[in-house]
Amino acid sequence: MKSLYWRISLAFTLVLLLVGFAYILITTHASKNYFLETTQKLNASVAEYLVKETPPFLDGEVCQESMGTIMHSMMAVNPGIEVYLLDPNGEILSYVVLDSKVKLKRVNVDPIRDFIASQGNDFVLGDDPRTIDRQTIFSATEVREGTELLGYVYITLLSEKYEKISAGLLGDYWLKLTLESFLITLVISFMIGLVLTALLTKNLREIVKTVGKFKEGDLLARVPELNTKSELAVLANTFNQMADNIISNMEELKKVDALRRELIANVSHDLRNPLAVINGYVETLMIKGDKVTNAEKNQYLNIINDSTDKLTKLVADLFDLSKLESGQMTFKAEPLKIQELLFDACMKYGLLAKTKNIDLIAEISPSLPVVLADLYLLDRVIQNLVDNAVKYAPENGTIALKAYFCQRTHKVCVSIKNSGNGIPQKDLGSLFDRYFMVDKDQKRIEGSGLGLAIVKKILEIHNSEIQVISDSASFTEFVFDLDPKEIAV
Repeated sequence: MKSLYWRISLAFTLVLLLVGFAYILITTHASKNYFLETTQKLNASVAEYLVKETPPFLDGEVCQESMGTIMHSMMAVNPGIEVYLLDPNGEILSYVVLDSKVKLKRVNVDPIRDFIASQGNDFVLGDDPRTIDRQTIFSATEVREGTELLGYVYITLLSEKYEKISAGLLGDYWLKLTLESFLITLVISFMIGLVLTALLTKNLREIVKTVGKFKEGDLLARVPELNTKSELAVLANTFNQMADNIISNMEELKKVDALRRELIANVSHDLRNPLAVINGYVETLMIKGDKVTNAEKNQYLNIINDSTDKLTKLVADLFDLSKLESGQMTFKAEPLKIQELLFDACMKYGLLAKTKNIDLIAEISPSLPVVLADLYLLDRVIQNLVDNAVKYAPENGTIALKAYFCQRTHKVCVSIKNSGNGIPQKDLGSLFDRYFMVDKDQKRIEGSGLGLAIVKKILEIHNSEIQVISDSASFTEFVFDLDPKEIAV
């Protein structure tokens, strides 16, 4: 009974029973009213005919001889009717009733007037003198002498004997109707209902079955496509999409976890190297003591200082990237000239480029519009990109810094391009991922690869995107753009 199929079937059966009983009640009531109305209309003129044949009043008084004649006529023609002689106010003056006791002394004349006014065409119920609170069908007519209303002849068309017989037959009628019609209809309807319920819940059972499989670990379980536009089809499609999203999220979590492990391994390696160098030279200084010459001491101290700087930079990059990804990095937008930042980068990396015989070429338009940006963060972007270019450009190579106003996009564009082996096409799309590292055998990216991830996050804060272009053979170019101050505001 916990199955939706059986619960729907039970509910359908209960509804069918209620509807069936209601149908029997309505049918019985309608049949009874039909019989009463038909009987009344068929006998609507009985009272008028009776008055014409046997006038009940003689000189304004009740004629007992006429009442006796009426009794003999009634018994001969229709012993089921009962005749009452009323005064104009409905008081019962005389009556002809067989085997019954009259309990009312007065009859309401309003239904009688309505009946006479409609000439017997309307279905009207009047008081039954044999009972206090029940009404019955009747025939009635006025009795006049000239223009004076002497009273009414009021004939009830259903005798007490008829009602007793009718009540007894009603039980038999109910029994026959229930056994012969209702039960047969109920059984057939129930069987049809079971089949229809099975058909209607087929898709729902399939959905439940698939959800159960998914719950048990079958992550590839999917609801077959339903060729309908019903709510169940929407539910099935929603479940399938949800399952796909769960699988996608799980794969993404696995990927992130793998990249996290790789990052930890890379960062641990990068931290271990400078720490090992620092530790090694500190131990050397401690062991040798006074035996270390000033030249050696200065050399050791310089190496320790360089390793400390490298370690500090790595920790700072991790800290900054964490703040950028969590949205905790403070962003202070101010008007600035980006060409000044580019010239500063050229001066800073010019000497380093010369040591590798690299030509550092700057093609910067002096009339660039002012941009609205964070000075520190944007300088960090340029420094990281130029540092990468100098680091990976080969000896006797070239680095080109360009800044110009793009008429097509109406933005300030910055390009940093270096010669070299380029980046494989398969790696271009993942180059800015936090945990991504190009194959080390190609010696493309060393360390943890945080520099480009930081660049991407900073530019996202500035509503900008960075693109990388490479032919995988001779050059690598990074390009980004910024809105002028007027547009940015």
